[in-house]
Amino acid sequence: MYKYVIKRILMMIPVLIGVSFLVFFILAVSPGDPTRMILGQQASQESIEAMRQELGLDQNLFVRYFDYMADALQGDFGVSWKTKLEVLPQVLGYFPNTVILSIAGIVVAILIGVPIGILSAKKQYTWVDNIATVLGLIGVAMPNFWLGLLLVMLFSLTLGWLPPSGMGQGIELLTSLILPALTLGTGCAASIMRMTRSSMLESMRQDYIDTARAKGLKENYITKYHMFKNALIPIVTIIGLQFGMLLGGAALTETIFSWPGLGRFMIESIKAKDMPMVLGSAMFLALMYSVVNLLVDILYAYVDPRIKAQYSSMGGRKKRVKKSFAR
Repeated sequence: MYKYVIKRILMMIPVLIGVSFLVFFILAVSPGDPTRMILGQQASQESIEAMRQELGLDQNLFVRYFDYMADALQGDFGVSWKTKLEVLPQVLGYFPNTVILSIAGIVVAILIGVPIGILSAKKQYTWVDNIATVLGLIGVAMPNFWLGLLLVMLFSLTLGWLPPSGMGQGIELLTSLILPALTLGTGCAASIMRMTRSSMLESMRQDYIDTARAKGLKENYITKYHMFKNALIPIVTIIGLQFGMLLGGAALTETIFSWPGLGRFMIESIKAKDMPMVLGSAMFLALMYSVVNLLVDILYAYVDPRIKAQYSSMGGRKKRVKKSFAR
């Protein structure tokens, strides 16, 4: 098992390199001069040229990229052109707020998507299944920013029940989380619901379900310990992928609700053409997404013992092959 984990960790390296190069290249060729954004539109040409030399913008694109990666490998992600502060401490300061919002969003998605998916599978081809399917399609197609604005208009501006923006402290944190968590969780809930329904329907058609019913077990017990338990692998997969996407894709929701997360800060950095800040944020989010996927794969071994046995048997087969060649 540990060899598989090490292999997956090593596979993260080319992913991070690819993400860094794409982001660096897109920012480099995108319109806008970061020196004018820093110095202002009234700055003289001499000041602009001096700033370009100070930031290294007068060098070749590939030279700048390799210089940046050489520093990044040593843990130096540069200094923000906008705030004049080191990039990594700022990223680590904003990321916990994104994690809080993402966890709240995925909890909402699980609480909505999994029960509705199970009910839809149990009531296949009935009006319950049809309504759940329509709601799932609406949830997948509905843009987060549009839903967020609707929730703000209804619960904040019209009813006055919840704060429209910001991140509160203490008990106010819970109230300020409700609207952005619902905005994030709705789209994820639709995907989780559809996957849960499909996985449950596949599990329901297995012979061991008929055997369990023939033994006289209660239907609720069969649903919980036979159907749902054996349908967990695809559900865990989609939940893990959705959570990874929330970590990197909550920027619009954070912007709508003025949530002080890494996604919102990254958008502000993109507007300012703050290349070190955008690069550091993108690489950190890509690393977190890869880590989440790795944790989901490890979780498979605990959800389904057959997968754990497969990992063990792979290691055993490799040892036997080495012994046979040694002979």
